[in-house]
Formats: sequence, C-alpha cells, structure tokens
Amino acid sequence: MIAVSEKYALEVSSPAPIASERQHEEYLSVLDKLANKANPTSQEKKYAEVLMTLIEAYEEEHHSIPDASPVDVLRALMEANDLRQKDLVPIFGSESIVSEVLHRKRDLNKTHIQKLSKRFDVSPAVFF
Repeated sequence: MIAVSEKYALEVSSPAPIASERQHEEYLSVLDKLANKANPTSQEKKYAEVLMTLIEAYEEEHHSIPDASPVDVLRALMEANDLRQKDLVPIFGSESIVSEVLHRKRDLNKTHIQKLSKRFDVSPAVFF
C-alpha cells in the first residue's frame, strides 16, 4: 500500500477504479492537492500517478470527445472566428472550392491545411 498523509486520503481504503461521478470528483480533488504540494514525497508521487491513471481511465470511458472530421474542425474554427465562406477564399483560391470542401465534395489538400493552420494558429494535425 502507498503511504500518504491523512490530508490526501480517500474515503475508500485504497484507490480503486472510479465508479461514479462523485468518486471522480474526489479523486480529482486529491490529485489537485498533491499537484500543488511544494515537495511531495516519493510515496505521494506514486499515489498521484495511481490516481491519474484511474482518472484518465474513467474520463476516457465517460467523458471522451469523439474525433472530429477535418470539415467539422474547419466549421468550428469558422464559427469561433465569425467567418463566412467568402472569408476563406484567400486560402482556397475561390469560393466554389471553399463550398466543395465544406460540403465534403473535395478533401483538404496539404496546401489548404498549411494555410488553415497558419490562419487559425492551430497545429496541422487538427485537420487529420
């Protein structure tokens, strides 16, 4: 068993897979306290790693965000920046190409992705 201060103890005797939102919040709270501790002991570091693993597993199962298509990402960026199709003409060359991309009739190419990532200041990886 990993020995930690009573201050960081969970209601359960030892960390176990998270089964509820309340338990998830409790684990997050303890992990936050440990992360903000100035000089955690090696045991506290191990404890934090266990909590992090359990939290990540729970979040992957219950709070995962589905992958978005490149067009969905582009539409979200356009909406967030209050842009219309015609605002992207400098990137795509014509409004008809913008339309074809947004209606999934044409894929984004390497040049589009480079220009879009620069325009929106995002990694090109978001469009894959």
